[in-house]
Amino acid sequence: MGRDDLYLLPAGFADNDRREYCPECAEIWGVLAYYPAIKESLEITYQPISKPRPKLVARLGDKTQNCPTLVLSADSPMFENCGIMILNGERFINNARDIGRYWAQRFGAAVPRGTGPL
Repeated sequence: MGRDDLYLLPAGFADNDRREYCPECAEIWGVLAYYPAIKESLEITYQPISKPRPKLVARLGDKTQNCPTLVLSADSPMFENCGIMILNGERFINNARDIGRYWAQRFGAAVPRGTGPL
């Protein structure tokens, strides 16, 4: 089975004249710390805070550059209620809560609190 591609911003980056981090990317790192087997199934690529974010643009186009984004491999399963979108022939999820919901269905991880039933 192919590996899904996870695009994140780095843990600390310079923006607004200070060091910052992305709260949604940090949420994803927390889930990966809870469930290391999920991390082992991924290719993780860091993108710059500034746009364009080249590797995401190459796959999804210049209108879809959010991090975190999970791009599913061709043989990854599909599930309902987890925000899977299709663009340029790629299936992807571009927010932390929906990525968490996808991993709950695929890997049996816990469901993000407050996101409703699967």
